[in-house]
Amino acid sequence: MRIHILTRQASVELLGRAQWGRLACAHEGQPYITPINYAYDDNYLYSFSTIGRKITWMRANSLVCVEVEEVTTQQDWATVIVLGNYEELPDNPAQDTHRKHAYDLLQRRPVWWEPGATTAFEERTHAAQFAFFRIYIDQVSGRRAVPDASPSAAVRETRNQPTRWLRKILSSGRMPKG
Repeated sequence: MRIHILTRQASVELLGRAQWGRLACAHEGQPYITPINYAYDDNYLYSFSTIGRKITWMRANSLVCVEVEEVTTQQDWATVIVLGNYEELPDNPAQDTHRKHAYDLLQRRPVWWEPGATTAFEERTHAAQFAFFRIYIDQVSGRRAVPDASPSAAVRETRNQPTRWLRKILSSGRMPKG
């Protein structure tokens, strides 16, 4: 398997194809990660959620990270990391255009509202409040793994190299950095 760095364009194309990602935010030094359904458009990821931990935390600290992946096999995958800023799209005249745009983009996805709405209906401890939001993409990077072209190379890699690599780490008593 070989791992290649994706161009910005290839990373953005993956963001456009995928609809699920993992959103990471932090509050007072505590990280939190959760899956989100989103739509990509013009350097933004648009999403919808009930107001809870992630919205509360992103209101306090707008710096977020999103990870999106496409996995075909263990040796054929791609992943994109977005570093960005949370922007809530409140229900007010100043944000109507952006909220409508978010809604229109998300409408193209089947049951886009279900993950956010289901939680609210299951908990029923208070009247559900919902938020549309978007994440402005400050930085995007990606990696793609592709299998080696020759079958014999793939056999050697899966049988020999990982075993030798793992044995070397285990015998040294130390874990690799980063």
